[in-house]
Amino acid sequence: MAKVVNDIRDLAGVLGLSITTVSRVLNGKAKKYRIRAETQQRVMQAAKEYNYVPNKLARGLKLSRTDTLGLIIPDISNPFFADIAQSIEKEARSNGYSLILGDSGEDQMVEKELIRLLLSHKVDGIIIAPVGTDYKQIIQTYNSGMPLVVIDRCFPEIGLPFITSDNYQGGYDAVNYLISMGHRKIACIQGILKSRPTTERVRGYKEALCNSGIPLDDNLIVGDNYNTENGYKQTRILFSMEDPPTAIFALSNLIGLGVIKAAEEMGLNIPENISLISFDEQPYSAFLGTPMTTIDQKKNEMGQLAVDVLLKYIGNKEYRKKVINMTLKTNLIIRDSVKRIV
Repeated sequence: MAKVVNDIRDLAGVLGLSITTVSRVLNGKAKKYRIRAETQQRVMQAAKEYNYVPNKLARGLKLSRTDTLGLIIPDISNPFFADIAQSIEKEARSNGYSLILGDSGEDQMVEKELIRLLLSHKVDGIIIAPVGTDYKQIIQTYNSGMPLVVIDRCFPEIGLPFITSDNYQGGYDAVNYLISMGHRKIACIQGILKSRPTTERVRGYKEALCNSGIPLDDNLIVGDNYNTENGYKQTRILFSMEDPPTAIFALSNLIGLGVIKAAEEMGLNIPENISLISFDEQPYSAFLGTPMTTIDQKKNEMGQLAVDVLLKYIGNKEYRKKVINMTLKTNLIIRDSVKRIV
């Protein structure tokens, strides 16, 4: 196997040429500097033969850029964030950028450490789906001049660029559909408390009930996490009630899976014994034993837009004066998990 060369000085030494000449050829500037065709051919042949790999870090330090973006998400095991990460990586790669991915594990201390790590790696920009409600370090990072875009869990009140879903409308549409199917006793299994998606989806849930004249029962708003365990545990608690709900609005795809697991264990059929709507469409949603009715978020578009906005911030200092905020529409996908009881 041929030796791999990643230092342009070594390649120049092999060829007996100056570093400047080799650099100009490799960077497509041979014609501009009138470098002979024979020399160009020698350089390109040697680069191929020695599997020349440019040292991007050294080049980045020289140019004050690394062609690298940072991404911090709360939970890579959550299909929603995995899909967004894939979309962001693909879009970054198509624009010539590498991606450093960090999983905060829903831990704010880990999130802070990941931000410091990305800054130490001299990334050109950061995309982050925050955890918790302490956003001081994110603001400090943004105010330091680091191009940054917040996704999904945003803080509209603090003036940071963000791209998120219309969580309120999605929550409203989900519960309004349940009501249209005759349901009046509707439980809501929440995600992480005080996070923007949770508060907005619950607000949509409450207003849909209010607008239909259905009294709000706070005992039916339960849960505190977006994971499967929360959906499972809260479903078992809800069905220990003397008068259990006829429908559940799950605030994430994983909560919905927890509901399904609990229902199976208790011998309950979806939708005969309990109707279910889950926030966030997934490829498996249509292939469950009972295909699930969901609220679809534009995950791919969110990832692509996040990279697009971030690259504009990176490439244009004047553009950084604009605080770009985008709220993407959600879509109700109706399947078989909701029973009409009217």
